[in-house]
Amino acid sequence: MKKELTMINITNEEKFLSELSALVKMTGILTINNGRLSISMQTENASIARRIFSLIKFFYDENIHISVRKKMKLKKNNVYICRLTDNVKDILGSLFIINEDYTLKEKIDKNLIDTDEKKRSYIRGAFLAGGSVNNPKTSSYHLEIITNDINHAIELKDLINSYDLNARVLERKKGFIVYIKESEKISNFINIVGAFQALFQFEDERIVRDINNSVNRMQNCDLANMNKTVNASTKQVEEINIIQKSIGLENLSEKLRIVAELRLKYQELPLKDLAEKMGDDKISKSGLNHRFRKISQIANEIKNELYEKASKKS
Repeated sequence: MKKELTMINITNEEKFLSELSALVKMTGILTINNGRLSISMQTENASIARRIFSLIKFFYDENIHISVRKKMKLKKNNVYICRLTDNVKDILGSLFIINEDYTLKEKIDKNLIDTDEKKRSYIRGAFLAGGSVNNPKTSSYHLEIITNDINHAIELKDLINSYDLNARVLERKKGFIVYIKESEKISNFINIVGAFQALFQFEDERIVRDINNSVNRMQNCDLANMNKTVNASTKQVEEINIIQKSIGLENLSEKLRIVAELRLKYQELPLKDLAEKMGDDKISKSGLNHRFRKISQIANEIKNELYEKASKKS
């Protein structure tokens, strides 16, 4: 997705300045040495480093020093550094990142987001700088953008939510994350930033996953219903056996005797299918269930009598 976003053609439009502003703000490290400003933009993604280089060259045509170093910890990935030393204050000022007194602007400047295209461009730059989205094949949908500043996180969240994406902010050890959890909202986000090929892939995976989930839910429901039928049938058979051993099924009313004998014969059938075995004596599922409740009541009375007799003997 990021590679696709970095390949969007740069035209002479102000919206791309918004993208560059977000990239510089979120990846840049500002230093002052002997009264001279310099800024280094760092990323582990070569495509994003090329994007920063291209945007700065397009708008400012300044010399940019590119270097690569390897991380010393964890995965030891390459870190690409774009270092700018000339006219840094003017550039950062035109990107609406710093004030005249070199202090960072606390809010996203309105000049960067005063049109729909600029808003989309700024969000795209923020995602390139600190964003990630998990594979839709995994257990949950999740898109996030990491930023070091709580105020920027809140502003970014509000900017994203201007498109009704239900983004939220959460503090983590590594910074503040602006995140989206709903699959449909993530799909809309991908569309907003302009990663259309990634959008097609995401939607394909989402559809396949949703179908698989639906099939699994249906299978689980079928299994649950089967277990419910088996448990109910087992209980009914036990109660009928109690009656048969104690007083005999012939001593039941004809209606109860018929359903008791049917249950013993078709122990695996649910009530609906068992009702169809009644032949001319048509009965509904609820009517059949009512008869089994009477059988259960008789079986419980027998068990209580047996318990009382056993208690007296003891």
